[in-house]
Amino acid sequence: MNWSGVMPAMTTAFSEGLEIDHAFMRRHAQWMLENGCAGLIMLGSLGEAASLSFEEKVAILENIVATVNDAAPVVAAISALSTVDAVALAKAAKDAGCSGLMVLPPYVYRGDWREMKAHIAAIFEATPLSCMLYNNPIAYGTDFIPEQIAELASEHDNFHAVKESSTDVRRITAIRAILGERLQIFVGVDDAIVEGIDAGATGWVAGLVNAFPAESVALFNSATECKTDDAFALYRWFLPLLRMDTVPKFIQLIKFVQQEIGVGNARVRPPRLEITGEELAEARRTVAEALKNRPRVREAAFAANVR
Repeated sequence: MNWSGVMPAMTTAFSEGLEIDHAFMRRHAQWMLENGCAGLIMLGSLGEAASLSFEEKVAILENIVATVNDAAPVVAAISALSTVDAVALAKAAKDAGCSGLMVLPPYVYRGDWREMKAHIAAIFEATPLSCMLYNNPIAYGTDFIPEQIAELASEHDNFHAVKESSTDVRRITAIRAILGERLQIFVGVDDAIVEGIDAGATGWVAGLVNAFPAESVALFNSATECKTDDAFALYRWFLPLLRMDTVPKFIQLIKFVQQEIGVGNARVRPPRLEITGEELAEARRTVAEALKNRPRVREAAFAANVR
């Protein structure tokens, strides 16, 4: 498992009846890889994992693993209400052929460090797969501070990466100061990617990449290669879109952007509902402005007829 590069947190596509559209997800996965993405992360927050049954999650993993066919790693996000369910999903992800896991704290319950460590450790110990810890205190209410991350790293050999979504870029340098190169660090919020790379991040779990993979990869590469002028010119264009990844309705917004550019639809499962009114109008204005000024980046076409 190579934890580096741009890895989309893939959206989960739904049919008109809100069933999973596996055929579209195959095309979507292929398109993002053809545009330079380094791997695919399934069943994350953006993938609406909380609205999926266990069986649906496994079916998604099996579909994407078969689609990728070893061309790139497929990573399963592991989230559940209980530790036993999270462990079961981790084992199922290995059986489905995944290359790695992105491990989240449990839904709903915001425990103390002793409890959260036990939950994460149980998942790490249940699998031989390489694991990334997902730290998002804003969304999940659990904050894995650098010293706790170091403690986990000292006890689990298959703990290899951190998705840092605290929005505090100083966390990247703090983890580096304690652990050096022991863990790879991914930026987990879209509008902090250039700052995160400058602080030492080696990867990006991205959201708007679902609609703009070529631009996302170009931005990441420019920032990584210290092409400052190129990076900030692209970043300046991209930021109004990237900021959609940082608000409560980020799923609805990113799926809407996909729909606007013709690579998906805006359907979400309740309790989420598609955006309407002024929210919809503002999102439409943002996308229209972005498309009017879209930079010239080499892009592989979306294959509408691949099955």
